[in-house]
Amino acid sequence: MAYSPLRLAMWSGPRNISTAMMRSWGSRPDTFVCDEPLYAHYLKTTGIAHPGAEEVVAHHETDWRKVVAGLLGPVPGGKTIFYQKQMAHHLLLEIDRGWLDELTHAFLIRDPAEMLASLVKNLPNPRIEDTGLPQQVELFEWVQKKSGRTPPVLDARDVLTNPRRMLTLLCEAVGVEFTEAMLSWPLGHRDTDGIWAKHWYDAVERSTGFEPYRPKNEQLPDRLALLLRECLVLYERVHAQRLL
Repeated sequence: MAYSPLRLAMWSGPRNISTAMMRSWGSRPDTFVCDEPLYAHYLKTTGIAHPGAEEVVAHHETDWRKVVAGLLGPVPGGKTIFYQKQMAHHLLLEIDRGWLDELTHAFLIRDPAEMLASLVKNLPNPRIEDTGLPQQVELFEWVQKKSGRTPPVLDARDVLTNPRRMLTLLCEAVGVEFTEAMLSWPLGHRDTDGIWAKHWYDAVERSTGFEPYRPKNEQLPDRLALLLRECLVLYERVHAQRLL
């Protein structure tokens, strides 16, 4: 029988616990992880000003077809799991969707009020597309239709409140054994981190596990009230079907 690794795409939006989740899976001895493989293509195509954008485009692959070939190719190190940290808003409309059939999909969501309070610090005037929520809903419903099943959804608050339980449920949903290694990791940088880590990963590099959940009480600017309402509608469509 031909060997078939698990290629797990975890679709998140910005300002979530996606990097901590990547650390968790990267702590497994059977798993290779990759960090936002479509980011350079996204930056080159959209021209959006992100910290270190020119360096990201220069250092990482910008041709989405070559990126996809790598995601579907041999898993580095001969690992049996290929964990792919994906940002849903990086999946631009021009990118063909056919290759997604070859992946197992999961979704990581966060309360929009908390997400926007963090996002606005780096992106003062975010659009709905910048939140990743429209793309997450599109992908979620596409997977449901194609597979006839509901793909696993994790809410960041649930993970931080009870990481052992939520990771166990996720592992069961994708057909692998949970391991204690997923609950902690060494300090510091990883060779698999994107070159953008120096701009975004300071807190994660100082972490050794999932931080306990703490409510965010920051007030959103009034100009984001409509955007928040739009985000909540999308968020609830997926949140209602999350793992519990």
